[in-house]
Amino acid sequence: MNWLQKLPGFQRSAAGLEWTLWRKLPAILAAGTALPLVGALAVRLWATEPMTAATERLVTLADYFAIALVILHWTMVLTVAIGCVIVMLMKGPAYVADGYEVSHRDQPRPPDAAP
Repeated sequence: MNWLQKLPGFQRSAAGLEWTLWRKLPAILAAGTALPLVGALAVRLWATEPMTAATERLVTLADYFAIALVILHWTMVLTVAIGCVIVMLMKGPAYVADGYEVSHRDQPRPPDAAP
């Protein structure tokens, strides 16, 4: 059973910014994940041995901040990816569902007539 059929005569729209972004998303995801983690690692390397309570607090705060930035970045990339997919689907081929016969298709039914 063929549920959806392509609409005859439909012309696809040209690819735009969505494909450029879609192809760059893996690199953007990797870079946005690595940079905060490198920052947290730099704070750990910068911290002096024997760590004082203040230094330990700073390292923990840097870890929390890096985790928060990574999660924020992932949600932003996911949002952009969803937007790209929506635009790709909208620009793709048009489909028409199976139609059904309407009894008054050729002539409008009078407003007071019962179905």
